Amino acid sequence: MNVTVVDLFCGIGGLTHGLKLAGLSVAAGFDNDPSCRYAFEENNGAVFVEADVANITPTDISRYYSDGDIRVLVGCAPCQPFSKYTMRYRKNGNDSEGKNHNKWGLVESFAEQISQVLPDVMSMENVPGLISTTVFKRFLTTLEECGYHVSYGIAFCPDYGVPQNRKRLVLLASRLGEITLIKPSYSPENYVTVKQAIGNMPQLKAGEKHKADNLHYSAMLSKINLKRIKASKQGGTWRDWDDSLQLKCHKKTTGKTYPSVYGRMSWNLPSPTITTQFYGYGNGRFGHPEQDRALSIREGAVLQSFPVDYKLIEEGETVNTRILGTHIGNAVPVELGRAIGISITKHILEVVE
Repeated sequence: MNVTVVDLFCGIGGLTHGLKLAGLSVAAGFDNDPSCRYAFEENNGAVFVEADVANITPTDISRYYSDGDIRVLVGCAPCQPFSKYTMRYRKNGNDSEGKNHNKWGLVESFAEQISQVLPDVMSMENVPGLISTTVFKRFLTTLEECGYHVSYGIAFCPDYGVPQNRKRLVLLASRLGEITLIKPSYSPENYVTVKQAIGNMPQLKAGEKHKADNLHYSAMLSKINLKRIKASKQGGTWRDWDDSLQLKCHKKTTGKTYPSVYGRMSWNLPSPTITTQFYGYGNGRFGHPEQDRALSIREGAVLQSFPVDYKLIEEGETVNTRILGTHIGNAVPVELGRAIGISITKHILEVVE
């Protein structure tokens, strides 16, 4: 029995690496961002195909499957219009026929590829907000019309070993029979904490880069922000500061609803959601629990459950925090990918037997 996977919108390989850890063979990943190539190929032994999924043909995908393979197609179509950060500023979460078509249209491009390639098994991971949209309803209709058994729900990442309070929509579908995501393997009593994930990493000062790992690098802090983080408590808020340290926006009624900004993480809990700007102290609760600095690039990757030795850039390449932050924040957490891979393997073994 040969099971072969193709990963659409693969990025730097978070989902692919999780599937690999679950024992699945990923042949190729498709993404239109060439800066993802090195990390994807170097860590996963799979081919990176630079391409826009909206413009590829079914043949482009099918060439990576061999005759007799059980074919698996997975992907995480970028869907920013339905993230909680975007929907916070919009009255209508559906936006199903509006100006953001070029953004949510990638979900429909994914559906079109599925309907033509007809993989035996497919999986989609995405933002929870997608579940209430007409775009998602059309996606489900396409799967059902193609003969798929479908299951989906919101997965809480700490339940699957990710040291991060992230929620994601996970959909699994199969033409072979019923398929579901495996039950959680962790509970609040044994969630992986920030301390377990990054507690042993070398100490840094703000603006310092570790000699042995140039990705263990923390951004410089201004004098006022250094005072602010020194005044911050684990799990606390800017309300713990002296009035002289508070920003003007904090004192406005609207600013009072964002207490976690400029906060420190707690050692004994999973981290907050790792966004694409996790390396900035003022962008969320991204202050180190004890050290007076923001998270390093490496720490953000580890909190996304990437292995600590996951290679993100070539040796000697300049560290670009904006690009790496985007790569890491947009990735599928590796351990959630592993859970998806275990679910697919378990399902295939059951239906083949």
